[in-house]
Parts: sequence; structure tokens; C-alpha cells
Amino acid sequence: MSISDKEPMNEQMIVNLYSALRTEINQLHAKITELEMEVSEHSLVIGAIQPLDPSRRCYRMIGGVLVERTIKEVLPAVQRNKDGLEEVISRLYEALERKKKEMQEFEVKHKIKIRRSDVESKDEGAPKEGSAQGVLVGPAGGDRQSS
Repeated sequence: MSISDKEPMNEQMIVNLYSALRTEINQLHAKITELEMEVSEHSLVIGAIQPLDPSRRCYRMIGGVLVERTIKEVLPAVQRNKDGLEEVISRLYEALERKKKEMQEFEVKHKIKIRRSDVESKDEGAPKEGSAQGVLVGPAGGDRQSS
């Protein structure tokens, strides 16, 4: 039995519970994104060190301390960490789906309809400014001077 099953609830309680559900969903999205970035970093490291000689020295950060190891020692640990992160992401996706379902049931039960503001609906079709953040493109012409 969840909090939303208790009756009667006033409008403010419904709004607060709905906001809490939305906050939880947003937090799950943020955590999933963060962990997916970590998996990507682990994949890059694995891809970089896998073809190298297993006896070659490498350095690994463990608890804020840089330690010297061999690739043979580090590669399985990095792979285990990546696998563990993928498992956590999978569980978080399951939790996210449960939370979304709970939110939908809450919306139906309390007849909640989301209204978009006029500004949001006008901007929806237009491309978002800054959608290519982090990309720097130089001039297209031959404006470069040879030295």
C-alpha cells in the first residue's frame, strides 16, 4: 500500500505527492545517465588497454590513490566494474518503469491532466538553441593564412 492509497486527500496533498513522484522519476533519470556515462568511460578504457601487452605497467586510481599494476591485473577489474554498473543500470530502469506506472495510476486515480504553458508548446516544434553544446566549428572558407 503506497502513500497515495490513503483517503481522503486534499488537493494540496495530491499536488505534493505528484511532485514527489516527478522528482523521484527525474532523480532516477539523472542517476541512469550518470552511470551510463561511467559505463562508456569503462568501455573506452577497456578498448584502449585490451590490445596491449598484458605484462605492461598501467596505473589505476583506487580510493583516491594511484597504484601501479599490470594490464593483466587491471583489465578484469575494470570489466567487472563495468558489468556491475550495467547491472545497476538495469535495476534502475526497472525501478523507473515501476515509478512511471505508479505515476500514471496516480494521474488516472486523481484525474490529473498536465497543461503545457503557451511558451512551451510554441517552442516545441522549433529546434532548441544550444542543442549542439560543446561543439566548436571553425570558419568554412579558406580564411587561413599560410606561414
